[in-house]
Amino acid sequence: MAVGMKQSMNLSQTLRMTPQLQQAIKLLQLSRMELETAVRKELEENPVLEDVDGPDGDTNAEVSKTETNTHEENVEAQAAQDPQKQDEFDWESYLDTQYKPTQSSGSGNEEIMNYENMISTTATLFDHMMWQIRNSGFNEEEQNLAGILVSYIDDDGYIKVPMEQIAEDEGVSKEDLESVLPFVQEFDPPGIGARDLQECLLIQAKHMEEDTRDFVTLITNHLKDLEKKNYEGIAKAMNRDLEEIVEMTKIIYTMDPKPGRQFLSNDTQYVSPDVYVYKVGDEYMVSLNEDGMPRLRISNFYKNVLQGKGAKGDTTQEYIQDKLRAAVWLIKSIHQRQRTIYKVTESIVKHQRDFFEKGPGFIKPMILRDIANDIGMHESTVSRVTTAKYVHTPRGIFELKYFFNSGINTDDGDALASESVKLKIKTLVGAEDPKNPLSDQKIVDLLKKDGIQIARRTVAKYRDVLKILPSSKRKKYF
Repeated sequence: MAVGMKQSMNLSQTLRMTPQLQQAIKLLQLSRMELETAVRKELEENPVLEDVDGPDGDTNAEVSKTETNTHEENVEAQAAQDPQKQDEFDWESYLDTQYKPTQSSGSGNEEIMNYENMISTTATLFDHMMWQIRNSGFNEEEQNLAGILVSYIDDDGYIKVPMEQIAEDEGVSKEDLESVLPFVQEFDPPGIGARDLQECLLIQAKHMEEDTRDFVTLITNHLKDLEKKNYEGIAKAMNRDLEEIVEMTKIIYTMDPKPGRQFLSNDTQYVSPDVYVYKVGDEYMVSLNEDGMPRLRISNFYKNVLQGKGAKGDTTQEYIQDKLRAAVWLIKSIHQRQRTIYKVTESIVKHQRDFFEKGPGFIKPMILRDIANDIGMHESTVSRVTTAKYVHTPRGIFELKYFFNSGINTDDGDALASESVKLKIKTLVGAEDPKNPLSDQKIVDLLKKDGIQIARRTVAKYRDVLKILPSSKRKKYF
């Protein structure tokens, strides 16, 4: 068979994430405080940018005193801040044809944010455990038992409620729970599902690849001495050299006594609303929060340099061109972000009118697709723009994601928002008898009487979200 060489030419389309587009996506999903920090950092690094309200803005404005330049600066500043004026402002006027970027992300009328969702969220301990249960090959009965045990795991990773009490509260067999518990204790993180510190350390010791017999003996019989650091007494009781005991205790001290705490978020978050919703007469008005946000524009000085009124060097011209392109894209990306937040909030107000009129108990089931279809954007764009963004309403301050709820079926065929169900659960627990608190199954039964079809596992999940303790921990004996 003869072997030959030939040339061929193929035409294909590929999607490339340019640095400018990556910056635009990043800006869209930043919180307000993070955006302010990013913008001020860019102001320090890019000399072409200036703050209209800053001292440099006032000084550089004196470079050009013609009426044309003054009018141009005002248009630039207003267009960069007012989402309603995007269509009235020609962004291409910033650059001549020879200064346009060589790479293009699409047509000018296309939303620049319509790409796959790149947001990652932190899973709770409950979610992490339930994910492992669903992927462990359990049958339906075993999944139910494992789910019951997981719902009683506290923030530290322990099951402090006695098995007898759990079995009584949940209406299952104690023997069945104890048969599933060892499998739950094999899950990540190591030590999860233990009933005390000793069992937690023993579970982690059994995960070690080396010989664990001495570790098990030390933890089982000498935990009190270990707490007191009585190494000599442990060495004598175990008939071991002191150095060996010290090395073993060093390994034990690296174990996590509270395996669940790695899923806790203790970061303090200060909320500054991105948008306001006011009621004017019978209508609700949406207004962006521009307080503290730098008002960006292009420096007249550097525009004059590019027009030949300053330095003529090729290196200087190229440097200013690069910074000018970066500045234009930043201003456009910020404006796009603000315009998208405005449109999403306006659509949320339209869909959740009952919430604004009557309160959280009347919030409706709503998903990202509902808003995306209404405003003509991709769901991933709506997801990014509602993350870490807050709205100030007559009902209080809420994250935009708060308004997106799954629906719980009711007997009459309608759907009730999950937030409304959470409020009902909170109301039921608040009215319960402290000496005989409601179990999760009892709450399920009470909700069914109201026509709400919900699983016990879902009630346990909502109770965990609401920071409501299990019934055994809420019980008061006197």
